Amino acid sequence: MTITAEQTDRFRDTFAQLVDNVEQVVLGKRHVIELAFTAMISEGHLLLEDFPGTGKTSLARAMGQSVNGTSTRIQFTPDLLPGDVTGITVYDQRRGEFDFHQGPVFANILLADEINRASPKTQSALLEVMEEGQVTVDGITRPVGVPFLVVATQNPVEQAGTYRLPEAQLDRFLLKTSLGYPDHASTVRILEGSGTARREVDPVVTPQDVVALADVARGVYLNPLVLDYIARIVEATRLAAEVRLGVSVRGAIALTKAAKTWAVAHGRGYVTPDDVKALAEPVLAHRLILDPEAEFDGVTANAVIGQVLLDTMPPSQRDAV
Repeated sequence: MTITAEQTDRFRDTFAQLVDNVEQVVLGKRHVIELAFTAMISEGHLLLEDFPGTGKTSLARAMGQSVNGTSTRIQFTPDLLPGDVTGITVYDQRRGEFDFHQGPVFANILLADEINRASPKTQSALLEVMEEGQVTVDGITRPVGVPFLVVATQNPVEQAGTYRLPEAQLDRFLLKTSLGYPDHASTVRILEGSGTARREVDPVVTPQDVVALADVARGVYLNPLVLDYIARIVEATRLAAEVRLGVSVRGAIALTKAAKTWAVAHGRGYVTPDDVKALAEPVLAHRLILDPEAEFDGVTANAVIGQVLLDTMPPSQRDAV
C-alpha cells in the first residue's frame, strides 16, 4: 500500500498541529516533542533520561490532552508492587465476587517517573503491556486500549538506590532522548509567564485519529536500498570493537517504523537515508551494551552510533527514492 499525496499532506499538517499544541506548555523543545509523537504514532515507547524539573510530566500530560486521551503518572519507588502498576483483583464480600481494580497502565499515556527506582520485579510488570498492549492479572488478559504510550524517566546523576533497567526492557523503548534545560530565551518566557502559563491544552485529535495516523505511517514507501542501509547499520553495531552486545532485530524494526513516521511527518511519502541518520542515535544508542574497558576509556553509545554512521555508506538519495 502506497499513501497518496493528500494523505501525506494531512498527516504532516496534523503532526505539526500536535507539536505546536504541546509546545505551548513545553517551550523551546520542538525536536524532542517531535520525537515523542514519532514514538506514539510508531506504536512505541519513550525513555527520557533527564534531570528533575525539566518538564517531563508536563510533556506527557500535554500529549494526553492533545489526543483527547487519558494520562496517568506512577512515581516509582523501591516499595512499589507490580499490582500497583497493573491493578489488582479484590474480593467483594457483599456480592461474593471478585472485582478487578484497574491500575495506572489503563490509560493512553503512562508517565513512569524514575522507573529505575523500582525493584526489577515491579519494572517487569510493564514488559507485557509495552510489547502487547495488554496486562494479565490472575489469569485474565485485559487490553489497555489504543493508542498506548509509556513515557519513562530516569535521573542520570543520582544512582544510589536505583535498579538498572534490564536490556530486555530497554529494548522495548522505541526512542531514548532527553529534554534538557531550556535555552536562555525560553527560560525568560517561562519566567515571564510563571504565574499565568497554561497548564492545559485543547485537544487536537482523538485517539482514533492517532490510530489512523499510524495506519498511514505504515504505508510509507521504503526502498530496498534503504532497508539494506538500515540492516548494514545494525550489523555494524554488532561488529564494533567497543560493543559487547549490538542492536537486536527489534531495534532494526523500531528504526524502520520510526523512519517511516518521521518521513511522512516531514511531508514525504517515502523514507530517505537522511531520515534513518536523523533517528539512528535516539533509536539505537540505548540498545547497545558497551565493553567495560571501552566505557572506562570514556566511550559512549552515542559516539559508537555516530562512528557507525560515518563508516556505513548510505545509498544515494536519487537511488533510494
